[in-house]
Amino acid sequence: MASVHAICVSPQRGTLKKEIPQGQFLADKGIEGDGHQGDWGRQVTLLSWESVVKSNRDNGKDMGPGDFAENVTIEGMDGLDLQPGDRVQLGAEVVLEVTQIGKPDHPSVVTRTFGISLLPYEGRFCRVIRGGCVRPGDQAVKL
Repeated sequence: MASVHAICVSPQRGTLKKEIPQGQFLADKGIEGDGHQGDWGRQVTLLSWESVVKSNRDNGKDMGPGDFAENVTIEGMDGLDLQPGDRVQLGAEVVLEVTQIGKPDHPSVVTRTFGISLLPYEGRFCRVIRGGCVRPGDQAVKL
């Protein structure tokens, strides 16, 4: 069974994200307190926790939740086998819809700080379809 490993936010774009104990997801906006809120298709970023662990092992790093600038790390969801249009439910209420896989790579704060990046290749960018509260340990289910 897949679950939410961590939720992370940063108040503005272009900065590393910090882990928070719970996230309030706002329909058609994003996560409360996160700089990526807005009326666009990249309101929330998902990343597989297994990808973070593999990247640490392969690159001799010790990166944790939010260090790749992701909002949500999900553990146990088959490498985030999600395609654009797929929906995933986090916890009892929140529903996200995948809008794109990856993004154009650029010298981001993650690349400048750690020398590696995952979101341009493995990140899943989503819109918030239905809001609510999510905590680490909540179930993550592909709908």
